Amino acid sequence: MPLLPLVQSRLLGGIRVHALQAGLQQLDGGAMFGVVPKTLWERKIPADARNRIPLGMRCLLIDHPDGLVLVDTGAGNKEPEKFYGIYGIENGPVGDVGPTQLESALAEAGYRVDDVTMVINTHLHFDHAGGNTRRGEAGDAVASFPNARYVVRRGEWDWAHRTNERTSASYFAHNYEPLEQSRQLELVDDDVELLAGLTLRRTPGHTPHHQSVLLESEGERLLYLADVCPTAAHVPLPWIMGYDVEPLVTLESKRQLWAEAVDEGWTVMFEHDATTAWAKIVAEGKGYGVER
Repeated sequence: MPLLPLVQSRLLGGIRVHALQAGLQQLDGGAMFGVVPKTLWERKIPADARNRIPLGMRCLLIDHPDGLVLVDTGAGNKEPEKFYGIYGIENGPVGDVGPTQLESALAEAGYRVDDVTMVINTHLHFDHAGGNTRRGEAGDAVASFPNARYVVRRGEWDWAHRTNERTSASYFAHNYEPLEQSRQLELVDDDVELLAGLTLRRTPGHTPHHQSVLLESEGERLLYLADVCPTAAHVPLPWIMGYDVEPLVTLESKRQLWAEAVDEGWTVMFEHDATTAWAKIVAEGKGYGVER
């Protein structure tokens, strides 16, 4: 399935925002929809012969008056080619030869990596934080955005350093530990307003300390959902990924978010939807749907 254009831009009030497509990913449809039967989810996103569905890795770039902010960084290209084959990742040359698709999207939007002043990670899974770092000249991992501070939940940082048999495959230390060494890491404990109108929202369930990002400007609001709701097909409350470590907590996170989104007319942004970047959440009977 062809991806959306590398860059989609719009105004949110007085702030220009950009949806940057950092690559394609293909994961098992059953894992992506948990207990939802295939006969239902495949009507939304058809699977290939290997039961995989196409997914994007969409990052949010905010041209804020106080700096250029990037939310999530895709998978990067530091891993072996075999790794990207397993997860069906297509995001640029493997092994740090040439730019990643995220870097190409950033350039198409008119910016350089040096222009980014803040990177926010919703969580530290490899497909959200892999682009945090790149291979340096000596072969070690260094910050991809040398002038940025990287904002991470302290609880997520601790969770990433206490992996178990179920979670260890999602966390790679070279995606985030070099940021501590370069003194670019900023750990936050609470929902905070990082810049005027730019607020972190704890949305646990996928991981215990997963966060989303809410941007407000001139009465308009945009919520970058990340993995609390990865695609438009996951908007119904019980449609939750099998990857979530606390699915019933995800359910309550979504319930609270959707009530606010409908009441206040938020736009939401889907990180993993291969075709839909943003939409409105609308009430549909006793549940919720999307208005594209």
